[in-house]
Amino acid sequence: MKTALLSFLFLVLAGARAFGTDQPNIVFLFADDQTTSTVGCYGNDIIQTPNIDALAARGTRFENAFVSQSICWVSRTTILTGLTGRSYGTASNPEMARADAVETLYTDILRDHGYRTGFFGKWHAKMPKGFRTEDHFDEMKVIGRNPYYKRQADGTLRHETDVIVDRGIDFVRSQPKDKPFALNLWFNACHAEDSDRRPGIGHFPWPRELDGMYEDVTIAPPRLSDPAVFDALPDFLKTTINRERYFWRWNTDEKYQTNMRAYYRMVTGIDRAIGRFLGALDEAGLAENTIVVYTADNGYYLANRGLAGKWSHFEESLRVPMIIADPRVPADQQGKTSDAIVQNLDLPSTFLDWSGAEIPERYQGRSLTPIVNDKKPADWRTESFHEHFAVRNRIPAFEGLRNEKFKYVRYFDNDNHEFLHDLQRDPDELVNLASDPAHAKMVAAMRSRTTKLVDELGGPLDPLAGQFSDSTVPHPAASASVGARADKDGFMSVFDGKSLRGWSAMSDDADAKYWTVEDGAMTGRTDGSLKMNHFITWENSTIQNFDLRVKVKVSAGGNSGLQYRGTSRPDFGLDVVTGYQCDVVADNPNYNGMLYEEKGRRILSHTGEKVIIDTDGSPWVVDQFPVKEFEADQWHDYRVLVQGNHHQHWIDGHPTADLIDLDENGRSLEGVLAVQVHVGPPMKIQYKDFKIKHLPDDLPLIGADKAKIPPTAHGVRPQAKLPKDWQPPIYGDRN
Repeated sequence: MKTALLSFLFLVLAGARAFGTDQPNIVFLFADDQTTSTVGCYGNDIIQTPNIDALAARGTRFENAFVSQSICWVSRTTILTGLTGRSYGTASNPEMARADAVETLYTDILRDHGYRTGFFGKWHAKMPKGFRTEDHFDEMKVIGRNPYYKRQADGTLRHETDVIVDRGIDFVRSQPKDKPFALNLWFNACHAEDSDRRPGIGHFPWPRELDGMYEDVTIAPPRLSDPAVFDALPDFLKTTINRERYFWRWNTDEKYQTNMRAYYRMVTGIDRAIGRFLGALDEAGLAENTIVVYTADNGYYLANRGLAGKWSHFEESLRVPMIIADPRVPADQQGKTSDAIVQNLDLPSTFLDWSGAEIPERYQGRSLTPIVNDKKPADWRTESFHEHFAVRNRIPAFEGLRNEKFKYVRYFDNDNHEFLHDLQRDPDELVNLASDPAHAKMVAAMRSRTTKLVDELGGPLDPLAGQFSDSTVPHPAASASVGARADKDGFMSVFDGKSLRGWSAMSDDADAKYWTVEDGAMTGRTDGSLKMNHFITWENSTIQNFDLRVKVKVSAGGNSGLQYRGTSRPDFGLDVVTGYQCDVVADNPNYNGMLYEEKGRRILSHTGEKVIIDTDGSPWVVDQFPVKEFEADQWHDYRVLVQGNHHQHWIDGHPTADLIDLDENGRSLEGVLAVQVHVGPPMKIQYKDFKIKHLPDDLPLIGADKAKIPPTAHGVRPQAKLPKDWQPPIYGDRN
């Protein structure tokens, strides 16, 4: 009787530990596309991440945290299931989770152990038919990107990062006092808006409160930016999506600086939202019993090696930040770093360990609790498995192992091309030792261990179905043409005549209010009430050197423009783009077809003027040609040809502007394409048969030695109210 009573009391106490108030709350903060080099506590002294850094200062920062597969949906499904991609899928369809593998997620086990579970943010896991995400959480709301700015009930726009944290704060504030919770806040940031290649706020949209941050900073070029690093890659790695997307976002200094600043703002946006959440957690009196985890779903190249994205075996792709802040651990265990090799695969085991639940035998990771509480166990892994098979027809597939000294991988769809990197002597993985006789034994040993582990995890995948498709040539003549489909004359359509697909304003109001498709034409309308000009922008690519053709019809009194090599200026307004512009002006032949710079140097060349802009940014008329009038409400053929710093405009084959821009500081050599609706009287502007030919990037620039300004040249009349006796300055009269 006494023994039975003691057994009963033991079970009661065990149940209290498993389901009682001593169970910690768990907050899982999950970023997208972030490597360690973009967090302050990992050594970046420019980026501002004080709240993430503070988590590291009171927690454990892992220096060797990796993902098993560096792509969004596989990484996320691995965490949900505790299984590598090879193990939760099938040999014929490894990207899709099997029904039995996702029947019970780690959140279901937490719920069985008394936890209230919440999920807000990016899901992006490929689940089998019939799978219902909402069945696995007490509260759930999938919040995606595209667009990043979410329309609120009051009509305002709010960034998805803040929307996700708003829902997290509401979840915490409604938390019952006698129940633990596990909350997942899975951000879309810092993932690029892939369908929008407009640099800056188009491609990497940030919360608007961070407008202007980092503008005064020149971000260092990629550490592995030497072209020789890219050129040393095998051919099959030079033509993939990694290289294609490099030309979307990193291939020029200006684009790199613009997009890196935007990316940094997205990171800081996450950090500020985390700070806001942690404040709410503290207000609710829950901080002292809440463990906070911060990590990312995969690394990110950020132009290193001449690559973008992730998706291959190098450290930039596999390595992620990982921080665990457990307020319950002793003070001498807070603020430490660990060199243990850890993986995203370990997180579900860790969450269940904290809850008191039994970790399923099928789970392939280990709990990180011993490391956080004390130190790395003596039997901790010394080697980690990595693979990639997603989007296998466009991303080379590999499998392999990484330990403290060596990394071995083989690209099994590419004749088992092998890599062996000595991570201690060559941490940047610049030398492939796979064919070095001195390392033959190491290659053979790691090859054998890889094969054994592959068999244990699910076995080899079925052969690649179909052909592998290259995404780009390694060094395209015109980077903007990467992925474009041109006709026999080299032109590609930028408007399909049916929809505004591929065209967007930053604010959806501008699209809805001002732009439609009528009679096969992109059509802008205003009612005369505009307070500022609004632009709609081509999202497909930036443009550099090009030949643009389009038919244009503008109503009497109307005013519009074809803008090119433009840049988004959110400081002026979400729909404002600055850059060169071929004006479209009805009823005034002196402005129709002229060259203007929006929010910049303004009028550069009136219609009929041949102009050279000197090195100080002043435009000088060096010649003139006849000015023609083009009837309003009729279709006219506009052409813009830009070659280096030489700009030419025509209407119906008649030249309207010819300009050479010698101003290195003021000019732009690349940017976006946009069209405009203008302040002023009511108007209607239409564009159709809109096409562009991308010309080679390396067209030569005309220098001052070739574009000589004669002493008799006079200054371009500025856009301002001038005295009646104003006379243009003469170039030869300058002091």
